[in-house]
Amino acid sequence: MAKENHKTRLLQYLKSYGSITTLEAIRDLGNTRLSAYIFKLINEDGIDIDKENQKVNTRFTKSDGTRMTTTVTKYILKK
Repeated sequence: MAKENHKTRLLQYLKSYGSITTLEAIRDLGNTRLSAYIFKLINEDGIDIDKENQKVNTRFTKSDGTRMTTTVTKYILKK
């Protein structure tokens, strides 16, 4: 059995849920360096992972009362 580490937990998460964002990695895996481990999965292990930018609401509002947004990267495990 392989030793469990950030990389193995991340791969298992991707297999279970199909995708992950930085917030999910911090909250669910305690991983604050998601892009580094994605890089390792792609380059060291040959895992096929795609990415897409996704707009998400922030806690801040504009002067008209609508929520401000920011862009985060969502990493998606290709089948």
